[in-house]
Amino acid sequence: MFRVRQSAGTEKIVPIKTILVGASGGTASNGALALACRLAAHLGASLEAIHVKVDVEQVLLAAGSAGGVMPFGGEWIQQMIAREDELAAQTEAAFIEAAGRHHLSMAASAEPGQQGARWHEETGEASACLAQRGRFFDLVVLGRSERVVEQPHTDAIEQVLIQSGRPVLLAPAEPPAEFGASIAIAWNGSAEAVRATVAALPFLAEAKTVSIITLEERHEASAESLKEYLGRHGASARVHHFLAAPGLRPGEQLLSSAREDGADLLVMGGYSRSPWRQTLFGGTSRTVIGTSLMPLLIAH
Repeated sequence: MFRVRQSAGTEKIVPIKTILVGASGGTASNGALALACRLAAHLGASLEAIHVKVDVEQVLLAAGSAGGVMPFGGEWIQQMIAREDELAAQTEAAFIEAAGRHHLSMAASAEPGQQGARWHEETGEASACLAQRGRFFDLVVLGRSERVVEQPHTDAIEQVLIQSGRPVLLAPAEPPAEFGASIAIAWNGSAEAVRATVAALPFLAEAKTVSIITLEERHEASAESLKEYLGRHGASARVHHFLAAPGLRPGEQLLSSAREDGADLLVMGGYSRSPWRQTLFGGTSRTVIGTSLMPLLIAH
């Protein structure tokens, strides 16, 4: 389903060759690892899982500067380090198992860009490490943990989107049964929506159905232009305009509209201006991120 092709008369679609997946070891990991491995196998892409350990020294310094009372004894420090090592080992084992299920060979010494899957560990602040590492991959896959369900934002997603310059595929906690067969594009004519659509071209060209969803009449004309653009890339799309529904926030209506169209992937732009929590569609990004159970491909 995900093989990149070049249809007659179309421009060449830039394939996804490198994928980075955040492997936190928390409730978000399983869905992200499964979806990232599945995509790497189908796309023939190299895959790297990154796990970021807590910097114990920074934790102690932060506690001291905040005037907190911490058990600074050596035994406590060793216990914390041991817990971090154990979590890393468990998460690596889960990644190796997921890679094996999708017939991805582990290449411990492989460089990014080479075929296969590899494990990478860093120590520091997770969001910053993910954002910096993600700059050198075509796609970053992050999990959506139970902690952020129905929350207005998540720092990791925001930082990776804004600081990495790469599209982010947000995976649900449970791996989806279908992915990429029916895709909905949230369209508002913004630069962010354009970037998200371009990032999704490898998937859009192979989708069975593509819907361009608009929530305001003023975007209908540009949606038709987007439909023509996608057609030149071999993606046949339809424009679906939804009127405002009483009692529903734009984000809620967008998700409802995507589900109505049978979408198993939603493509959208996000976080258009500072501060980060002021988002596209008057808060749609954070609503969708906080409540969607389908995969989301987001670009900033």
